[in-house]
Amino acid sequence: MSKLLKIAYDPIYAHPLPEGHRFPMLKYELIPGQLLHEGSITAENLFAPISCADEIILWTHDAGYLKRLHGQTLSIKEQRHIGFPQSPALTLRELMITQGTIDCCHFAFENGVALNIAGGTHHAFADRGEGFCMLNDMAIAANYLLNKKLAHKILIVDLDVHQGNGTAKLFENEPRVFTFSMHGEHNYPFHKEKSSLDVPLKDGTDDNTYLKLLGDILPRLIETEKPDLVFYLSGVDVLETDKYGKLKVTIEGCKQRDKIVFTHLFKKGIPCVVAMGGGYSADVKIITEAHCNTFRVAKEIYQL
Repeated sequence: MSKLLKIAYDPIYAHPLPEGHRFPMLKYELIPGQLLHEGSITAENLFAPISCADEIILWTHDAGYLKRLHGQTLSIKEQRHIGFPQSPALTLRELMITQGTIDCCHFAFENGVALNIAGGTHHAFADRGEGFCMLNDMAIAANYLLNKKLAHKILIVDLDVHQGNGTAKLFENEPRVFTFSMHGEHNYPFHKEKSSLDVPLKDGTDDNTYLKLLGDILPRLIETEKPDLVFYLSGVDVLETDKYGKLKVTIEGCKQRDKIVFTHLFKKGIPCVVAMGGGYSADVKIITEAHCNTFRVAKEIYQL
């Protein structure tokens, strides 16, 4: 059977969101639309995940928190920290996105790489959500792999401009998961948790500085940690056009970042699961183009 780049499609448009939340989510519709339009992928590349089972979620999240999500009984304070008003559609979306990341693990073992158009919800803690994140999809998928004995060592490469605070906290006492976060020093969250390795970036960090740091650090991590699988959070809020990012990375620099990650993992034969993470440039076309580059680069390097 020939290898095929598999992409988990964000199910949001099958399950309408509360009024006023369409624009922030528009990129999740535009990314596959653009990739299909230009011929980078076909419908065969896309798959729609089902809802993740509670027993899998509970390997990572507290039962009480999951019960409140299902029952729509989050407090006003909890909803404010998440950034969205609760709704059955949002909860279902999170469960489907999470299953998409788990499914991508199996496809990555087969094909080398798989991508989730959504995901990267790294601000979710065991007992609460924050920063537009309700369930921590990569943490849930990592615990799934460990519990199923499909992996013995996992590396999470979080290159979103915001520190993966929820992920860091969830794995602070788990030596089988190494959390690497390279993020804006003066950016959300303002209270940082302790990752296995944190690399805080100064405001105004440019392409050369950013890419040199990553190019120096990542190969060493791969050699020392020897992961069975890498989760890559490819947020494009590092862009100079981002409303909140505070860095000066160009679209080309962001594309080179993806090439560094994929090239090193491909050469070592390490499966990679990608989630998109954040992106808040005022022009949604810039966000879409930067995210689409991640898919284009993955397809090129893995020859899928």
